[in-house]
Amino acid sequence: MALLAYRDKHILSAQQLRKLSEHKYSCFSASLLDPLLQPWWNWLVAQTPLWLAPNLITIVGLILNVVTTLILICYSPNGVEAPPRWTCLLCALGLFIYQSLDSIDGKQARRTNTSSPLGELFDHGCDSISTVFVALSACISCQLGHYPNWLFFQCFCAIALFYCAHWQTYVSGTMRFGRIDVTEAQFSIIAIHLVSAALGPEIWLTKIPIVGLSWNYTILVFITFGYTLNIINFLKMFTQGGSGKNGSSVAGTSVLSPSIPLTLVVLPALMIAQKSPQNIFTEHASVYILAFGMVAAKVTNKLVIAHMTKAEMEYLDWSLLGPSLLFLNQYFNCIVPEIWLLWFTLIWGTQDLLRYCAQVCLEICQHLRIDLFRIPYTPKGAATHPATASVSSQSNFGSSGSSADKNGGSAHRKSKSKPH
Repeated sequence: MALLAYRDKHILSAQQLRKLSEHKYSCFSASLLDPLLQPWWNWLVAQTPLWLAPNLITIVGLILNVVTTLILICYSPNGVEAPPRWTCLLCALGLFIYQSLDSIDGKQARRTNTSSPLGELFDHGCDSISTVFVALSACISCQLGHYPNWLFFQCFCAIALFYCAHWQTYVSGTMRFGRIDVTEAQFSIIAIHLVSAALGPEIWLTKIPIVGLSWNYTILVFITFGYTLNIINFLKMFTQGGSGKNGSSVAGTSVLSPSIPLTLVVLPALMIAQKSPQNIFTEHASVYILAFGMVAAKVTNKLVIAHMTKAEMEYLDWSLLGPSLLFLNQYFNCIVPEIWLLWFTLIWGTQDLLRYCAQVCLEICQHLRIDLFRIPYTPKGAATHPATASVSSQSNFGSSGSSADKNGGSAHRKSKSKPH
């Protein structure tokens, strides 16, 4: 079937590949924790062998994060059963390793002179998948399955905000990190896992003296506060306008255009969960979140590619097939058991995401004449390969008043200078 055969046609056009080669990474960071963690990241990358490819570092961290989360899910698929303490400790360790490796892949790329737009794309692609697993593991660890609506809200807020971060980048051309952002959220979740490992996940269900609310409500308040700050920063984008012509996006499209793919994921997810006669979300929360999370990861990757290639984003996608079938099945009074279609959505979305990402990486590797997981050996004194030399660094800031971001690039700090 030609529609499914990615290899029979190119996903990226020649113009997109040319724009990708010209892409320069731009970042603005005001993170509170990133400067404090720089010594640890610098030490860690110094211990990393020079033959280790940056993308290999990223994928190893992602695999560890996914595997540790899947172990947790096996013991508490709905976030209601208390998982063993060691699974929470394992999740904390997996997330810490992922966060550390994700922070040094860019440093390793510059250290080995292998920086490329593919590295940035690969990093964001892995992050789009990790976001789903990290959010779900945090909710299970603090027993949010007892409050299904809150579980849905927290997981889909995390997924949507990650998409919005790249939406903002698509509009302004610069990725922005607030004072309380990704790094702070990751270490907060590590803290949640450690508390569950030390005191048991049941601790989150105990009542706070005088107040009378359970402890996991404090987590909800804290995380929702962080979400609110990020939403406020995101909304400022619409008042400032885009970096394109007449305030448009980098591709010259409307700044509102990325809202369509996001709506096509989140709105059906909400409607299907609320209207399900078989309580599909309550009974199978983890499968539900992972299924829609893979769909969201696919559209997020397409948004990242649209930004890096300065192209218009496609609204419809084959990954939406699963959610569409679930929606139509409810319309016709569930002639097929919903759990069957939910598993189909997960399997279909996962394979579609992996096939898409693999094909995009293959096309970029062929265009730039580089390897995805291998650093080619270059004898001492030999000239750099022209294709590699022409590829711009993942960072592009010319200011002497900038400071290092978590990936080792020059990220502008709010107190020093504004991004170009």
